[in-house]
Amino acid sequence: MANVAVVGTQWGDEGKGKIVDLYTAQADVVARFQGGNNAGHTLVVNGRKTILHLIPSGVLHEDKICVIGNGVVFDPAVFLKEVDELTQAGILPSSTKLYISEKAHVIMPYHRHLDQAREAKSSGKKIGTTGRGIGPAYEDKVARIGIRIGDLLDEPLFLEKLEHALIEKNFLLKDLYGQEPLSADKIAKEYLEFARKIKPFVADTSLILDTEIKKGKRILFEGAQGCHLDVDHGTYPYVTSSNTASGNASCGSGIGPNAISRVVGIVKAYTTRVGEGPFPTELQDDIGDHIQKVGQEFGATTGRKRRCGWLDMVLVRHAVRVSGITKLAITKLDVLTGLEKLRICTGYRMGDNLITHAVPANLKDLSACIPVYEEFNGWHENITGALNMNELPENARKYLNRLEELSGAKMILVSVGAGREETIQLENPFQD
Repeated sequence: MANVAVVGTQWGDEGKGKIVDLYTAQADVVARFQGGNNAGHTLVVNGRKTILHLIPSGVLHEDKICVIGNGVVFDPAVFLKEVDELTQAGILPSSTKLYISEKAHVIMPYHRHLDQAREAKSSGKKIGTTGRGIGPAYEDKVARIGIRIGDLLDEPLFLEKLEHALIEKNFLLKDLYGQEPLSADKIAKEYLEFARKIKPFVADTSLILDTEIKKGKRILFEGAQGCHLDVDHGTYPYVTSSNTASGNASCGSGIGPNAISRVVGIVKAYTTRVGEGPFPTELQDDIGDHIQKVGQEFGATTGRKRRCGWLDMVLVRHAVRVSGITKLAITKLDVLTGLEKLRICTGYRMGDNLITHAVPANLKDLSACIPVYEEFNGWHENITGALNMNELPENARKYLNRLEELSGAKMILVSVGAGREETIQLENPFQD
């Protein structure tokens, strides 16, 4: 049996939530391995939209094990709210087993306050953070001063670590950012109540995953954001604070890399970006506005309007390389319906007519890049009911075939609408 990692190939928002939800039907376990509640996965099931920020997308299925891995930074308030909302809506199956790694780091109130204060002070040089405290939580993790879930469940240890953390955090908030200092007693009261409520979910998730793998169960590793928001391989510093590439599926969930058999890269049929940073194929015209409107391109977490542009295969090839992607799932093809002409970026033109087929690490160079395009005829037929590739318009097939050719990976899925059923599945990634 194959175990599959699903990752984004662009700047996030590629439609991973729908794909993970679809693939969960064949999986036994779904494990989220990085990020925090700065990510949002939108699922549409039976016409009902559900947005998940922290809980793995597979939670809507019966008889699944869902894991929030050690690589995730965990906001207990967000988690408990999501559980409550899913339960109240009657869409959290009672047979679902949901676990949180005892090694996951906790997002504290001071992380959110620092995140927002820094962004507010960074006039003219904003990163575009969501202000959810993700970056500061990862900073504390790397600095070895973070508070883990296991610490939160040990009251004396938690209080000691909280008191120590607030010496530095309140100094920064008060003296650097002009904010009010935070109360240790108030935080302790709130978070110890969180600890009581989340305790039934906390476990050694590495051991759970290892046990299921040895049983021959199928594991789906769910990433957040996209390759070009990776802290190492993305458009730094306009990135997230974790590794979004597939290699982190191993570290962020506590299993060996040999347990992951296949990596599926999610490619939106065009390109979007939330927040700041260079975007070579961005469309600041009527076509960009049309794609934004038809694609409902608003951030699932922040509600911010996404910047829209033509499909950039330089970005996708980069993601294929660094994440070892061999299979592609194409999403939101239907959004392009009705456009007379379509373009795919195949390379970048730099100074003195130099053509590059790689993403420059230097952001000044990337910002100066001019996209080199191939142009395609569009289609006007409604494709949301297509059940196989032959039912797609010829021009849509030509567009997809060129995408596949340029990527160097095999296309195994095409999404032609938001619903589960509006999908052409060419291959099951779990089959050897």
